[in-house]
Amino acid sequence: MNVIIEALHQVFSAEVLLTILVASTLGIVLGAIPGLTAVMGVALLVPITYFMDPVPAIAAIAALAAMAIFSGDIPGALLRIPGTPASAAYVDDAYAMTRAGHPERGLGLSMGAAMTGGAMGVLLLMFAAPLLARFATNFSSVEYFWLALLGLSCAAIVSTGSAIKGILSLLFGLWVSFIGIDAVAGQARYTFGSYELMGGVSFIPAMIGMFALTEILRNASRRAPPRETPRMGPVFAGLWPNLARRWRNLLRGGLTGSMIGALPGAGADIAAWVAYAVAKRRSKTPDRFGKGHDEGIIEAGASNNAALSSAWVPTLVFGIPGDSITAIVIGVLFLKGLEPGPIIFIKTPELVYAIFIAFLLANLLLLPLGWMVIRISRHLLRVPQSLLMPIVLAACIVGSFAINNTIFGVAVMLVFGLVGWFFEDNDIPLAPAILGIVLGPMLEFNFVTSMLKSKGDLMIFVERPIAVVLCLVVIALWASPVLRWIRGRA
Repeated sequence: MNVIIEALHQVFSAEVLLTILVASTLGIVLGAIPGLTAVMGVALLVPITYFMDPVPAIAAIAALAAMAIFSGDIPGALLRIPGTPASAAYVDDAYAMTRAGHPERGLGLSMGAAMTGGAMGVLLLMFAAPLLARFATNFSSVEYFWLALLGLSCAAIVSTGSAIKGILSLLFGLWVSFIGIDAVAGQARYTFGSYELMGGVSFIPAMIGMFALTEILRNASRRAPPRETPRMGPVFAGLWPNLARRWRNLLRGGLTGSMIGALPGAGADIAAWVAYAVAKRRSKTPDRFGKGHDEGIIEAGASNNAALSSAWVPTLVFGIPGDSITAIVIGVLFLKGLEPGPIIFIKTPELVYAIFIAFLLANLLLLPLGWMVIRISRHLLRVPQSLLMPIVLAACIVGSFAINNTIFGVAVMLVFGLVGWFFEDNDIPLAPAILGIVLGPMLEFNFVTSMLKSKGDLMIFVERPIAVVLCLVVIALWASPVLRWIRGRA
C-alpha cells in the first residue's frame, strides 16, 4: 500500500500531469495523420525525455502511445484511411457509419471502447502482471508460429464476400511479405535487382495505398452524383447505453488484448484483428460486419488499447520488448539508469506502479481529449470532395515518405493504391492482404527457426501443450466453414 501511495504522489504532481496532458495532445495529432504512427511519435519524443526525470519521461511515452492508437481511428472513420495497422481491422464498419450519415457513432464507439479496454488492461496488469509475464515466457518459436497462423486464419473470418477471393487476397499479402532479404538464410527474394526492395515492403505505405489512394481513385472515377455530406451529431448520444448493451464485446475484447499484448512481439495489431474475428464468429448477425456494425468496432477497439497496456508486462518484468514502442522504452529506462527486469520490482516498485497509474490516467483522458478532436474533425466533412481529396493525397505522400525518408515509400504507396483499386473493382477484400503483409514475416521466421531447431521434424509443432491448444484452435477455424457448408448441403 505504501508503494502505491508513493506512486500516486509521483504521478499527481504538476510536472507529471502537465507532461501527460502535452504528450496526450501530441499523440492525438500524430495518430490522426496517416503514416505517422504511435511508434514514430514515441521515437520523436525520445530526445525530449533526455531532460526529464524517469516518471515524467515514461508517463509521456505511455500517454502519447495511448492517444495515438485511438486517434488512428479518426481518419479511418471519416476518410477510410486507417491511421494505424490495428485500425484497419474495423475501418470498413466505421466508414460505413460515416457514409450512412452517422460519423459520430463510429468515432464515439471507438473512443468509448478504447478508454474502457485500456483501463481494463491497466487494472488487470496491476494485479496480474507477474502471472501474465510468466505465461508469456513459455512461448517459443513454435507457439509464435501458431499465433501468427491464428492471426492469418482470422482473415478467412474478417473478409466479406467470396471465401476464395479472401484467400487470394491473403496469399497476395503473404507474397509481398516475402519480398526482401530472408532473415534466416540471408538470400534476396523477389527484389528484381532493386536495392530498395532488399529491405522489404513497409506495410505502412502499402496500407495507405490500399485504403487511402484506392478511395481517392474511386472518388475520382465515380460517375454517380455526390452524396450529401453527413453531419456530425452529438458524440455521447446513446453511447453509454450502447456500450452497456455490448458489455460482452467490451469484456472479451479487453481480455483478448491483455493476453495477446503480454506476448513479446505480438502487439496491438494482432490483438485487434483476432478480437474482430472473434466478435464476428460469436455474433448472431455476422453478415452485418463490414457494413457498419458496432460489435466489431467495440471489441477490436477495446482489444487494441488493452494490448498496448499489457505489452509493458514482458518489458518491465523480464526486459523483453512486447512491441516496437516498448523496445524504445527499454532504451529510455537504461538511459535513466534503470534496468528492466525482475530487479526493477525490488529496487523501484513505485516506478512500476507510477507507470501503471500514468497509463490509467492517459486512458481516462481519452474521454475529454477524444471528444474535442472528434468535434474538431467534423470540419473535414464540410470540405468539398474536389478540395479534400488532393489534400488527403498530399498527406498520404508525406506520410509514406516519412517512414524511411525516401521517395521509394511514395512509389510503394502508389503501386499498392492501383492494386487496391483493382481488388475493389473485382470485389476482392483488402483486409486479408494487409493482414498477410503484417504477419507474414512473423509466420516465416518462426516456422524456419522451429524447423532448424528440430532438424526438419514437423512433430516439433505439436510437442508442447500450448502449441497443441493453438493448433486445435487454428484447425477449428479452418474446419468451421467446411462444416457449415456440409450442414447446408445436408
